[in-house]
Amino acid sequence: MNAQRGSTDEQPLADLARRLRAVDTGGWSPEGVQAMADGLGWARGGTAGHPVLVTGRSAGDARLRPVGRYEEPYVNGESYVELAVPVATAAPDAAAQAAAFRAVAEELTEVLGRPSLMGSHGEMGPFYDSGPLWGAPFLRWRGGTDTLELRAGKAGPELVLQPTGPAENWFWRQGHGEENAISGFFGSNRDPANAGLGFPGGWTARSWETVTRSLGDFLEALPAEAVALGVGFGMPFYGRARGSAPLLFDVTCRERLSIGCFAPDDVDAAALGWGTVAEHPRTASVWSVDDPVWRVDAGGPGEPEGRALAEMLVATARAAGVSEPTDLILGGEAGYVDGYHVTYYGLGLPTG
Repeated sequence: MNAQRGSTDEQPLADLARRLRAVDTGGWSPEGVQAMADGLGWARGGTAGHPVLVTGRSAGDARLRPVGRYEEPYVNGESYVELAVPVATAAPDAAAQAAAFRAVAEELTEVLGRPSLMGSHGEMGPFYDSGPLWGAPFLRWRGGTDTLELRAGKAGPELVLQPTGPAENWFWRQGHGEENAISGFFGSNRDPANAGLGFPGGWTARSWETVTRSLGDFLEALPAEAVALGVGFGMPFYGRARGSAPLLFDVTCRERLSIGCFAPDDVDAAALGWGTVAEHPRTASVWSVDDPVWRVDAGGPGEPEGRALAEMLVATARAAGVSEPTDLILGGEAGYVDGYHVTYYGLGLPTG
């Protein structure tokens, strides 16, 4: 397949988003996709295995994803499962990538309204794809036939047009309960567009090593993903021990990640790595000076050392008498994030 030049005039992002939402994808058949390309004014390019539409946009050409071995079980006649259009590029560091995503998200929200879905794909996106190391946030404007998603790409944010069915079918069928079956987190609001949306079952961590890995991955990306999505997180963790389940940790994050520790007095929090407000003065804007006494300021986008933080939390929980991973409980309050109901699939922890 020979590449041809698309239009060299950079189409404003708002116009591009409107056109993608309105385009007829023709059931994502080869003929339908060709008609879609013609309607968008984009020429075919690339190869049979890696087809593109030549957009002429400075961020790069649009990538078509043909149905292959990993997509086949989840489609219903479609020949393609997405068209990914790069819309911006940024420096590779987490702060720059998160800021670029946020800027695009704000512009799209002005044009399309508030997204009906938001979250993070975590380590594994649709059809077993891996995302960027800094984080994998997404926003979705769900439609009955096709859905438009803003996704973190390798070099910057991408607008992804996809048939609604295959991606949701893939997500639903990951709810088989095996460890690490679903990563990231998934939030929905009360938009009528979400009617009929299915939510898969989660999975449960069966070892402290699994908790350490999943919690570390989550905490490491959280500030960047919070900035990118423009939301804040407040996540209490409770520890079941000695006949009760008191508050152990308070994880709060918007532009920076702060973690408060409420371990019992017989736990040597300092020896486990916790500090006070004197050592973490930025936390004074999150909590009072002495409640909690023990806390840590883990930093902004790209700064948290996820594995080390998770090891500290797990060691503290176990020192407080939490004997099993299923006794470390994420408070139900964490599920309410700026008007979205969020499920933290990737943690593998019970919620209560």
